[in-house]
Amino acid sequence: MAAKKPTPKKTTAGKSKPASKKSNRSLGQKIKWFFIKAALWFFGISIVWVVILKYVPVFFTPLMVIRVIENKMSDKEVYFDHNWEPIEKISKNLQKAVIASEDGTFLYHNGFDFKALQKAYKSNERGRRIRGGSTISQQTAKNVFLWQGKSYFRKGLEAYFTVLIELIWGKERIMEVYLNSIEMGDGVYGAYAATEYWYRRDASSLTPMQAAGIAAILPNPRKFKATGSSSYINRRKERIVREMRAVGKINYDGK
Repeated sequence: MAAKKPTPKKTTAGKSKPASKKSNRSLGQKIKWFFIKAALWFFGISIVWVVILKYVPVFFTPLMVIRVIENKMSDKEVYFDHNWEPIEKISKNLQKAVIASEDGTFLYHNGFDFKALQKAYKSNERGRRIRGGSTISQQTAKNVFLWQGKSYFRKGLEAYFTVLIELIWGKERIMEVYLNSIEMGDGVYGAYAATEYWYRRDASSLTPMQAAGIAAILPNPRKFKATGSSSYINRRKERIVREMRAVGKINYDGK
């Protein structure tokens, strides 16, 4: 009698595939939820940060830290001067000068001047260099919350923070922070330090021409001088003074 052939055992190799798919799905879900949670934390923290800075003076910015590091690494003398000054004590002439020089529609736009952006884009396409299309709101968002650079990622964050400060701060607070945080000389930040450095006087007592002198150097405050200026800066001063008359009375509350 022939011996019975042993029946082959059923393999279970095929049963491992569903487990693998389940494992992959689990990993994908974990990654998805990680990014969702990270985004929610970012939105929450950024909004709280903006709300706090609506009431608390901005004593330092990323640019201030970067400049100190740059000077130290280059073995240059580290000069740093910055004091917070309430907007009530900052000359209206300086407020008008930066509007005339940097953002003529500041009082009327919602954070972005799309005509200026389009003009800057077309000019860049032709290889020409003109004043950038960034508004005072965008410059403030960049100076206070971000780093210098031209990447699309940083530009996206700049747009996000611009919307937040327009909604939460309002125009007057944006101007106050702007005039207290921007670079107005090599190691000189804000209206208080700038008026003392360039004119040896109080920030509230600037004449139209002196205010125009500070506004005129903002494109490159480490290269240009508000006093003893070049012919190029002197021409800019005269143009800014003329445009200041067109700004008229500043009203931050209404359109």
